[in-house]
Amino acid sequence: MVHAHVPALPAPRAQPWHGIMVATALPFREDGTVDHDAYARHVARLIADGCDGVVPNGSLGEYQTLTDAERAQVVRTAVEAAGDGARVMPGVSAYGSAEARHWAEQAAEAGAGSVLLLPPNAYRADERSVRAHYAEVARAGLPVVAYNNPFDTKVDLTPGLLARLYADGSIVAVKEFSGDVRRSYELAELAPGLDLLVGADDVLLELAVAGAVGWIAGFPNALPRACATLYRAAVAGDLAVALPLYRSLHPLFRWDSKIEFVQAIKLSMDLAGHTGGATRQPRLPLTPEQEAVVRAATEKALAEGLA
Repeated sequence: MVHAHVPALPAPRAQPWHGIMVATALPFREDGTVDHDAYARHVARLIADGCDGVVPNGSLGEYQTLTDAERAQVVRTAVEAAGDGARVMPGVSAYGSAEARHWAEQAAEAGAGSVLLLPPNAYRADERSVRAHYAEVARAGLPVVAYNNPFDTKVDLTPGLLARLYADGSIVAVKEFSGDVRRSYELAELAPGLDLLVGADDVLLELAVAGAVGWIAGFPNALPRACATLYRAAVAGDLAVALPLYRSLHPLFRWDSKIEFVQAIKLSMDLAGHTGGATRQPRLPLTPEQEAVVRAATEKALAEGLA
């Protein structure tokens, strides 16, 4: 049986994008409106349970379904609940560069410490467009973390392109979601100053061993203490602690790379006694078969003391 110890509160970080930055799920009331009170409690709990910060308005936060007013208020709520704006990395992705820059400026005004940005995702952009996009958003003044998700955006931020974005002065780090852990070594050779952040839960250990300095994380929404213990052991190279935990959590972690990741993580949150709840359409509830798999994996983790 694997038991997770409660980690100490996070120490000050060298950079605000380092450490465990939880891509927060967003709770909705029964009438479909955002429950900002529940969200504030969630953000505060994550930090109290050993996470370093939060990423509001990411895919897990269903930002595509939010109104402009909701999206802006989510950032303000996160900054206030975190108690330190440096702990907040809002997602600022949008179809247009001007709109993305607007959201970066809004994040700066709210007191956030950095922002997370997808490449242009309304079409398959070429390299010139990608570089111009990141340069435009960087002009807002906050450090920009690139988000490489070639599956959903159809734009692949290869190590070579990331190195050029870093040389442009447009980005400080990359959330790497391609799943190709081999890229981390090439990236370190081409852009040794660019920070690598784990972008998918199910490659956490592999990328931590490869030198990642942060984790933009999904399942800490449900199991923050166990995930914090795992991350800190992984980046410290303590495989005696990290590997058994990783094996225990991996049946859940692999859902972070599935289409239904939002629903799966929210269900795990509910089972762990936290506010997950429903998603906004077009996302629909898990099928009974999917729910049974997530429920069994979560209940197993909870029975092993990984709350």
